[in-house]
Amino acid sequence: MSKAKEEWDTVILPERGLLDVHLGEIWKYRDLLRMFVKRDFVTYYKQTILGPLWFFIQPIFTTLTYMLIFGNVAKISTDGMPQLLFYMSGVTAWNYFSECFNKTSTVFKDNQAIFGKVHFPRLITPLSIVISNLVKFGIQLLLFVLILLYYLWSGTSAAPNMALLLLPFLILLMAALGLGAGMLITSLTTKYRDLVFLLQFGIQLLMYATPVIYPLSTIPEKYQWIIMANPMSGIVETFRYAFLGSGQLNWQLLGYDALVTFFILIIGILVFNKTERSFMDTV
Repeated sequence: MSKAKEEWDTVILPERGLLDVHLGEIWKYRDLLRMFVKRDFVTYYKQTILGPLWFFIQPIFTTLTYMLIFGNVAKISTDGMPQLLFYMSGVTAWNYFSECFNKTSTVFKDNQAIFGKVHFPRLITPLSIVISNLVKFGIQLLLFVLILLYYLWSGTSAAPNMALLLLPFLILLMAALGLGAGMLITSLTTKYRDLVFLLQFGIQLLMYATPVIYPLSTIPEKYQWIIMANPMSGIVETFRYAFLGSGQLNWQLLGYDALVTFFILIIGILVFNKTERSFMDTV
């Protein structure tokens, strides 16, 4: 007499390819993804006095600091744009990438208690960070657009143009770059803890290698290739060009950024999948 075939809700397989993403499994756990996004978004400013107002206060304070130090003291050119618009455009784009990168780079350390007890697609945790930061980016982008509209109404020389159609592509690139680089770093920090101490310094250094506080045109031509080698440079320049008409839309540079982003994302997924199999033994 044959046994009735047993059916299981979840089957945990011992082996899988290093580049397997299992989108179907992630979709199956979409409720968990939604819960992580809500957790990341709500708990970020929990137990703070001003709460969600920090979404507006942080970019404004950062922009005012840049205006004081780089605009008024260092007298760095803003390509003829009002300082507030110039620095806020860079801060808005840079913040989304740096937040995705920074938070994703500690996924294994921050979630080791959950990872050690419950099975679910580990890729959900870094994805939730990228999505929750997308909400913050949307809020800060709205603030930037409102300030831009005020300047346009006042008759400033800013000139939004058709490059705005590239905005979804730019957001996708920033998200993929932050996700890929973050997954790579969080995987390496499970074994090489020194990277934790270098991370904040490295992100700060990377910002100065990105045209956030200066236009690319102010860099001597023979040194521009160093800045352009950074995949965030073309993204920030295009973002600024789309909204202000300042900066440049360089298709060749944007293609290079997309290629590098794709490569970093693939390497990040590969190393992340390999590390998740054994990180509980090393973390």
